[in-house]
Amino acid sequence: MLRHRVIPIVLLDGYSVVKTIRFDIRRNLGNPIVVSRVYNSRNVDELILLDIDASKEGREIDLHTVEAVAAECFMPLTVGGGLKTCDDIGRTLRAGADKVSLNTTFFTNPKFFKEAVTHFGSQCIVASVDVKKDKQRGYVVYSHAQQPVNITFEESLQFLTEAKVGEILLNSVDLDGTMSGYDEDLVRYVAGRVNIPIIFAGGAAGPEDCAKVVKAGASAVAAASIFHFTSITPRTCKEGMSKAGLPVRL
Repeated sequence: MLRHRVIPIVLLDGYSVVKTIRFDIRRNLGNPIVVSRVYNSRNVDELILLDIDASKEGREIDLHTVEAVAAECFMPLTVGGGLKTCDDIGRTLRAGADKVSLNTTFFTNPKFFKEAVTHFGSQCIVASVDVKKDKQRGYVVYSHAQQPVNITFEESLQFLTEAKVGEILLNSVDLDGTMSGYDEDLVRYVAGRVNIPIIFAGGAAGPEDCAKVVKAGASAVAAASIFHFTSITPRTCKEGMSKAGLPVRL
């Protein structure tokens, strides 16, 4: 039976952990090694490590940081940030990542995106998609939460299906860091159009939200703010999901 995962997200601005609100306002949270060590002690299912400035600044995520985090983590580790070539991906995997997250490249260089899936396998590639809701156009894919990209949301989902990515990390920009609840409609929308496991992120307020979004179609839930700023832990979320009748690893 498929067990649904609860996955903390650790965001970096180079070397420090940050937490954003709607991908904009930032709060500095310190050292990624310390944060990763805490999550490892809590026996989380997976960890996602993303450098949110790497692509904008034209650089790769710092591999020394990846190595240090991987040394602390006895769980699957997904890493993203500035990965533009298969060599970049190879170095990141050798540094300790189990999977990589690709975001900007799926609309700036779709040829590379498909090449990455072919070279490393679907199970290694997570497509990170940042989405905002527009009153007139519906759901729109954004680059760095600032500019809409040159393909529609539906076209991007079709592309990712054809590229055979392993998972989609679906980020609600509107709800990021707000702790106001997940967008269940967005999950249903995507789950009804793709046969790809969805990791949903953006807006988690508590265990009830985790259960609801999985029932709406997500395979896993990802969160950061509730783990950084409240007493809620990944285990708390999984216990709530279990009480709702969802299979999880406790």
